[in-house]
Amino acid sequence: MKKLINSPDDVIADALKGVEASDDNVRVDHANRVIYRATPKEAGKVAIISGGGSGHEPMHGGFVGIGMLDAACAGQVFTSPTPDQMLEATTTVDTGAGVLHIVKNYTGDIMNFEMAAEMAADAGIPVETVVVADDVAVQDSLYTAGRRGVGTTVLLEKIVGAAAEEGQDLGAVKVLAQKVADNGRSMGMALTSCTVPSAGKPTFDLPEDQMEIGIGIHGEPGRHREPIGDAKSIAKQLVDPILQDLDFTGSPVIAMLNGMGGTPLIELYLMYGEVVALLKEAGVEISRNLVGNYITSLDMAGCSLTLVKADEEMIRLWDAPVKTAGLRWGL
Repeated sequence: MKKLINSPDDVIADALKGVEASDDNVRVDHANRVIYRATPKEAGKVAIISGGGSGHEPMHGGFVGIGMLDAACAGQVFTSPTPDQMLEATTTVDTGAGVLHIVKNYTGDIMNFEMAAEMAADAGIPVETVVVADDVAVQDSLYTAGRRGVGTTVLLEKIVGAAAEEGQDLGAVKVLAQKVADNGRSMGMALTSCTVPSAGKPTFDLPEDQMEIGIGIHGEPGRHREPIGDAKSIAKQLVDPILQDLDFTGSPVIAMLNGMGGTPLIELYLMYGEVVALLKEAGVEISRNLVGNYITSLDMAGCSLTLVKADEEMIRLWDAPVKTAGLRWGL
């Protein structure tokens, strides 16, 4: 294993020190491993938190800031944060208007966020929850009941973050969040496994001439394994299952071609070009896009495609100002 680390046991703590040192717009509660906005949101506005296992950076801590999250809880690598972490974050960011929890559909995340929400409610804090379950690759996995939550989480955090920033109430923010979740679909693939620092070896064995189609962000198995193809054929295997699952014609679409952490940007742009051609052929209009590393799997080589079927209001909120380490425009 070749990693830029001090010790496998200290990776998260050391990384959070670097996060705090690199970004004046956030502060870090190192005891609870929570990243907060440096300047809290003003009173009377809905707060939004998320979190999950580390190793998916910039998800979630890189999306803390104006126009997105108020806080993000960092679990161990590929492991859900604890209910105590989430409760601490919830109580800290509440301004009196309630808190929205954004949860990816993994068993540990669901259970722990649910416990935190119940404890927050007991303390008098209104909490609503939206679960993202957008991965069309598999219906049930080693980690989930139902579809896994992946790339739509990024787009959802941006859109609902803007809604909360402009003062929409908790009910309206929850309805919007559910709408984004319902209209997002994702599909991913891998050329290599990832290596968890504490394990010291690849999560799974993938021969040099093989690729995994439908991979999960924790290295879960996908739909199938096959010989490596060219970019055109890989793009088709990402696009087709998404379009078969939801009709994306007739509405503006937000598209994200996401790197899994170990693929150079030149290849991601190349893949995006192939995806655009296929979507154009299918009559799908891309209104907004992202290309880059937004929800990764440590050092895995590969990519994923996320499409969200949007409307004018969602596009307006997407375009609203945002200032985070991972996304920044309009400010």
